[in-house]
Amino acid sequence: MKLVVVTAIAEFDKEVKKMLKEAKVLSYSYRDVKGYRDSTEDAVETNWFGSEMNETESIIFFAFVEKQNVDTLFDLVEKFNSKQETLSHIHTAVLSVEKHN
Repeated sequence: MKLVVVTAIAEFDKEVKKMLKEAKVLSYSYRDVKGYRDSTEDAVETNWFGSEMNETESIIFFAFVEKQNVDTLFDLVEKFNSKQETLSHIHTAVLSVEKHN
């Protein structure tokens, strides 16, 4: 069993839910969150927002996933991200679960 964390902009909500379903992750929790990006290190010409601090409507998902389904989810996310023309992507992380009940 692994704990998977998925973050994305709110606009990708339906896509993330579809990927979870395709990876046979039928139970998960999610929450609306504020994404934050500090753009002070960006060159002025590459900062689309024109400010140094940017907040974005985002979502975060948490799911306990069987080991065999983790790779499927990561493959789906990678495929989705490779087709994106926007700077925003879906991000995933996996954590080992030592104990659960």
